[in-house]
Amino acid sequence: METIRKVNLAEKFSLIHERRSPKVAGELNGQHVKLVKMKGEFIWHHHDDEDELFLVVKGKFVMELHTGNIEVNEGEFIIIPRGVEHKPVATEEVEIMLFEPVGTLNTGNILNDFTRDTETI
Repeated sequence: METIRKVNLAEKFSLIHERRSPKVAGELNGQHVKLVKMKGEFIWHHHDDEDELFLVVKGKFVMELHTGNIEVNEGEFIIIPRGVEHKPVATEEVEIMLFEPVGTLNTGNILNDFTRDTETI
């Protein structure tokens, strides 16, 4: 039988010291629940096979899309469908919870200096 545990988001976010490096905080039904801190611009990228959900726990960010930018505030989420090119941008540090299939690469179709291996916290 698996151990059932609760997760304190503030505690988990306090363990994250590197920006733009998602950490796995949980897993369910083939999905990772990832936590990430971000400030600044990420890169334009897309995911061929995965949708992504970005839930803002603290702060806000702008999701840049070729069809127009969307500001995502604390307590809000946005779902980016597979294949849609996007670029998250945060002028101040933001804490984001991501839901995405296990194995999803943080930089999608791009491999560069922002690409990170998945670590669990």
